[in-house]
Amino acid sequence: MHEMRYEAPKTLAAAVSLLAGASGQARVLAGGTDLLIQMRGGRVDPELLVDIKGIPEMTSIVADNGVFRFGAAVPCMELVEHEAFAKAWPGVIDGANLIGSIQVRGRATAGGNLCNASPAADTVPALIAAGATVSVVGSNGRREVPVEDIATGPGKTSLVRGEIVASFLLPRRPPRSGDAYLRFIPRTEMDIAVVGAGINLTLDEAGVCSQARVCIGAVAERALLVREAAAALIGTKVDAEALQRMAAAVSAACRPIDDKRGTKEYRIKVAGVMARRAAQIALDRARRKN
Repeated sequence: MHEMRYEAPKTLAAAVSLLAGASGQARVLAGGTDLLIQMRGGRVDPELLVDIKGIPEMTSIVADNGVFRFGAAVPCMELVEHEAFAKAWPGVIDGANLIGSIQVRGRATAGGNLCNASPAADTVPALIAAGATVSVVGSNGRREVPVEDIATGPGKTSLVRGEIVASFLLPRRPPRSGDAYLRFIPRTEMDIAVVGAGINLTLDEAGVCSQARVCIGAVAERALLVREAAAALIGTKVDAEALQRMAAAVSAACRPIDDKRGTKEYRIKVAGVMARRAAQIALDRARRKN
């Protein structure tokens, strides 16, 4: 067992240089709700732990003319309790509200949920459906990356050594927009999604869907943005037929595994059902937002 070094930098630049300069395994500590369990179980044994909770950009929520930027280390409960954010993005809040218990939500972060790269992460499909991007900061500067391009497989991300997800950016929403996230779990709570579905859509003045994004989780090695499913909704009044076509496109995009939580066939069927239900909620929310 080696000694572990703990650092709590106050700036992003300091955090990046610590991570880039680490000789052995380095990990970022945000809420720690995944990392501490992995360390206790011996699955990860970092030589350096970089605590980012003292970095302002990573711990703040900033609203500017309908655009929201929130730090990767903002606890889920802070998002839930932020009235303007919760009103603007109820689907992202649906996802944040499903992370563990209320105690866990007080610590867990969307940045940690994304970078832990579990295919069943609950905030990720909702953020992808929302069209969120992340600000990735590293030794070579800063780049903006769509959320769907961060996780590449279970426990793996597209970040290179020394890079860190600093914050999430959610665009300004057009009027008559709604989003929703639903998941299916075997137990009533405190469980991991067998299937998750995030939907974000916008209606024009005639009630026809003009924009849509559909993302599904827990049915592939990472959350999937399903463009064919969105295409099934665009140009329709999101009627039963459009919802059926969207659900079929979602099921067709699934590439799940069999495990103790559910068979492949079961997951594929449930994915279409959950997406249809989430779309209905998103539609109802969009109709209420003129």
